[in-house]
Amino acid sequence: MTGAEVLDIARSAIWLMLAMAAPVMLVGLAVGVMIALFQALTQVQEMTLVFVPKIIAIFIALLLFLPLMGALMNAFMAGMVDRILAP
Repeated sequence: MTGAEVLDIARSAIWLMLAMAAPVMLVGLAVGVMIALFQALTQVQEMTLVFVPKIIAIFIALLLFLPLMGALMNAFMAGMVDRILAP
């Protein structure tokens, strides 16, 4: 395996990680911003108010995006197996 192939695999793995984490992180970001906006508008400065809705939203996002994540991992692994089996 050459250095270029190693860099290509590493680049693919980083893009895979970003593609798998981005939807869940964006949901957490959106819920956090909405709660922060709600807190700023109502002047409710309760720190624990942020955690429960964000955890619930991230859990729901994980359930919704799990098939996408599985398909991405399956495609990446199939590519790795093809690289291993290729002469």
